[in-house]
Formats: sequence, C-alpha cells, structure tokens
Amino acid sequence: MRVQVGSESPASVGLVAHGLTKSYGGRLAADDVSFTVRGGEITGFLGPNGSGKSTTMRMLVGLSRPDRGQAILDGTPVAAYHNPGLRLGALLDASAVHDGRSVRETMSIATQTMGLARSTGDEWLSRVGLSSVARRRAGALSLGMRQRLGLAIACVGSPRYLVLDEPMNGLDTEGIGWVKSLLRLIADDGAGVLISTHLIGEIEDLADRVVVIDRGRVVVEADPRALGAPLTVVRSADDVALVRALEAAGCPATTTPHGVTTAAAPDLVGRVALSAAVALVELREERARLASFVLDNTRGEFAAPDGLEPVGIPSTAPAPAPERTSS
Repeated sequence: MRVQVGSESPASVGLVAHGLTKSYGGRLAADDVSFTVRGGEITGFLGPNGSGKSTTMRMLVGLSRPDRGQAILDGTPVAAYHNPGLRLGALLDASAVHDGRSVRETMSIATQTMGLARSTGDEWLSRVGLSSVARRRAGALSLGMRQRLGLAIACVGSPRYLVLDEPMNGLDTEGIGWVKSLLRLIADDGAGVLISTHLIGEIEDLADRVVVIDRGRVVVEADPRALGAPLTVVRSADDVALVRALEAAGCPATTTPHGVTTAAAPDLVGRVALSAAVALVELREERARLASFVLDNTRGEFAAPDGLEPVGIPSTAPAPAPERTSS
C-alpha cells in the first residue's frame, strides 16, 4: 500500500520553528526555539518532561501564539493559511475527542472541516484498522485505538507535514511497530514528520534527525547516529589483564558482562593488548546510545533527585504478634 501523504513536489523549505518563544505566568516555556522539519524526513523531538516540547508543537501548528518568533510552513507563516489541515496534520492529544460521538462521526467532522469527501475519512479509518469499530463511541475506545484515530485525522488531508505528540503512547509492541512502519511510508512518500516521544529506543532507528530540547532551549539538532561519544568494545582471552594494561597506559576501562569498554581508540587498544601479550577476540567501535546522550545532556525542570534511598516498602518493622483466638 502506498500512502499518499505529502505527495507534492519536495521543492520546499520545510516546516520551520524560527525563534519561537513563549512564557506562561512569567515562566519561560520556550526560549528562542529554532529547527527545521524537512520533507521526506522523520525528526525526533526529545527532552524530559517540562522541557518545552508540547509548547513548541502547539506554536508550530498554530494552536498557541508565540510571544516572539514564527512557525513557517514552506516559506509562509502557519497563521496565514486558511485551511492548514491540508498541509499540516497534527496529533497533540489522542484524548481530545468528544466521547459521545462515534468514530465515524468524529472522522466526518474532520473531513467536513477540511472540505474533503466523507469517503476519504472512511478510507483512513480502514488504513488504521478502525473500520470495524466505526459505530462505536469514541469514549469507549482504548488509548491505543484513540491514538490510531488521531493518526487517521492527522493524515486524512494528505498534509505535507505531520506533528505528532507521543503517537506510540499506550500501544503494545505490535502497535508500535505498525505506527513506525506507517510513518516510514509517509516520510518515504515525501512528507516531513515531527515526533515527540519518551520512547527513545523506538525513535533511535526511525528518525533521520533529532532535536533535543531542555528547559525551553534547543540543545542539539543532528543526525542521531552522530550523537554520543565513541566507545571501544573489546573482548579478550584475559579481560582482567587487558584492563590492567589499559589503565597503566592512561586509558580508563570498565569490565562488563560482554567484555571491556573504553574511550580509547581501537588502534590504541590493539597496541596496548599486543604489548601486554593479551590475545583479542573482538575489537569494535560503537557510539553511546541516543538515550544516554539525552540523559547526559538534559536535566529537566522537574527531574527526580539523584540517588535512591530505602523507603520502607515493604516495611522493615517487626511483624505484629498473631492474635490469640479463644477456643
């Protein structure tokens, strides 16, 4: 199935956050946020709770007016579009549907608003696997079904760009895989997709680019494969002797269940092992996982305190003596 979303000419400037700034009650939620979502690419939007992701996404789709800056869609401010849903689809809150309306009625309102045929909505309900529950009230749907309904509404206008806030929230493993495959099809068809998610492991291999934000400011915009410090992973005939030789050469190393890791370059590790007469079984370089990069480079306004202390659950108090029963 070829999903016709973003089928226009790829000659565009993208969906651009240009200096977006927003305060609520004196608190700066977004501070000069700038990045670009390009057609044909999936961009992961990552950061801890309270980092400014939702505020930025609301400004991008025109639901919140920035104090400063602009959201620009293919060279034109988003606010200037009369019917933006035909160029910019959004799923920001899967629960934001009328619980009393049926699935088909909910989709019909979206198609009418965009001037589309009702059959187009029915086609998308079929694509996301909701045809069999089209008459069911939206309030009776599971969270995963609501996510799929929200995706269908976001995609029904064949927009050039999609802005999705936690589209995999509430889905099981199969559902997550299905959403990832759908979004890859959409991007391959020419659309630009922005995904905010806390499931960093799911976005790591999916995203073409990532934008990391913390406390309202962009930390980095880059290819996810370029993030994280290089790490050398090595297995040997004697890992203890190898670690000792590496540390003697000024290369801190750590023993893991899978071998030894060190920040030293592979060629240096090889020379140290040769000098120490330690035979190597495996020697390779990899980069730290994207989740580690995000954790190391963000703190978040609402971050939990470092370290965990015993909280007395289960209680360490002595168990009460059993009650005596009369015979």
